[in-house]
Amino acid sequence: MQVELAECYSNTDLGQEAADILSPCVQCGQCTFTCPTFRLLNDEWDGPRGRIYLIKQFLEDKEPSLDLLPPAYTLKTLEGRSLQANLQLHLDRCLGCRSCETSCPQDVNYGRLLDIGRELVDKKVQRSVKDKLRRWAIRNVVPYRLRFTALLRTGQLFRPLLPSALRSRIPQRRMASKWPERQHPRTMLLWQGCVQSALAPNINAATARVLDRFGIHLIPVGNSCCGAMSHHMAETDQARSFMRKNIDALWPHIEDGAQGIILTASGCGMHFHDYGHILNDDPQYSDKAKRISDLTIDIAEIVAEEWQEGGRYELPVSQRPRRIAFQSSCSLQHGEKLNGVVEKSLKRAGFKLVPVAYKFMCCGSAGTYSLLQRKLSESLRATKMETLLASRPELIVTANIGCLTHLAATSPVPVSHWIELLDEAFTNAGL
Repeated sequence: MQVELAECYSNTDLGQEAADILSPCVQCGQCTFTCPTFRLLNDEWDGPRGRIYLIKQFLEDKEPSLDLLPPAYTLKTLEGRSLQANLQLHLDRCLGCRSCETSCPQDVNYGRLLDIGRELVDKKVQRSVKDKLRRWAIRNVVPYRLRFTALLRTGQLFRPLLPSALRSRIPQRRMASKWPERQHPRTMLLWQGCVQSALAPNINAATARVLDRFGIHLIPVGNSCCGAMSHHMAETDQARSFMRKNIDALWPHIEDGAQGIILTASGCGMHFHDYGHILNDDPQYSDKAKRISDLTIDIAEIVAEEWQEGGRYELPVSQRPRRIAFQSSCSLQHGEKLNGVVEKSLKRAGFKLVPVAYKFMCCGSAGTYSLLQRKLSESLRATKMETLLASRPELIVTANIGCLTHLAATSPVPVSHWIELLDEAFTNAGL
């Protein structure tokens, strides 16, 4: 795809980066039918091909020429609106799941293009007062661990008194068991982040116990957002501020010899991997950011590496294995490209993974999406729950705190992080 950048973007880093990303796209449409919002709305503008076309026209400062569109385009929302207003609408509806990247034969980096498009269009299109206030509230509460925890605990305290519709939106409180106390020569860092420690504290505790068995001592670090939440809402300056703060928190431990940074939320892990790229133009942090990205390890990777076949921690074969449905988070399978890694560990641990149709489909959580696009999010969740429950599992497991919380709100069976099940399996086997 050839892009003739408008003068206002031709000499900018973002404009040139976007043009480079767009270049290999041939508008073949192979991404379209793996896009959750296209499948839900049946609108080309709510699929990656349509959004890419709108971004291209925006960068060229042109209104879309409908005569140039392929015949396969279905038009529902474009007519009667300006290009900029349409672009903001359809980029807002995008989950950022990156399923399109997995199916793209040209390896178009749609996720990065989405971030650039949101950042540029938000500078041109004013949001409503209601939308601004909602986004301001999210940005000033959710990424801050203490603020979020205080608000969550208040809601949980009064949860029994609320109407059922409101009660379902407040997660029930989960408890954590003890962290291991042993020390080991090998040390890694465990990123705690903003919401997970309040919503599901046992995830990190279970991670610490599992890696303790493998001779790895974990040091918990961080009490704020990784930066992804602000980044995906086009608040780039705030996102970069979080990232610099996080690097400052991690760096002394890295200088002391920490061998890696363990992420138990795949969404955060995906963003940590992008630190080096996002802060590449920062003279003070670019080298450190690249180092952070290089040291980032998803818990699935370290378990696969450390849990060797035929080693000490072989689990007995169960006569009645628990039936579980694994919901592979988009950030795990499309962002971190770790599709199949968790499944292999769960099978080795003796669990029976039931078949799940349309594994590529997003559950609708997608960071702030469930807060900003509630109706679409709930529709996607309903579809996902149907596929997860079709084979009647005993429980659902996932790899990301957002997916876990979103699914648990309506699930008739328990929803957990997969590392909690592995820790439980080791404990039950006396290991």
